[in-house]
Amino acid sequence: MNWELLTVALMAGVANWAFRALPILARMDRMSVGGWLGRFLSATGPAAIATLFVASILPALSPDALRLAPVVIGTAAVVATWIARRSVVLATLAGAVAHGVTVWLIG
Repeated sequence: MNWELLTVALMAGVANWAFRALPILARMDRMSVGGWLGRFLSATGPAAIATLFVASILPALSPDALRLAPVVIGTAAVVATWIARRSVVLATLAGAVAHGVTVWLIG
């Protein structure tokens, strides 16, 4: 097993857990609107998405353009669908389908 990959996966898991648990542990209903903790916790959603994206894309990065094609095409589909429809569900599905079709076409 690759220890670097395991370390990144564990770090991503801990960060993801913390991003999900902090709002519950901090009791969001008791916070003042616009306080520093409220602003911090409102940024945890995008930060969690970025953390998971980086953790999932790192193993796929390689100088081989053919191996990188599914990642690039899937990411482009997510971004394009998000810009066009502003739907997380549709963007996620479009990215998954684009990635899967690219892998299938490459063989």
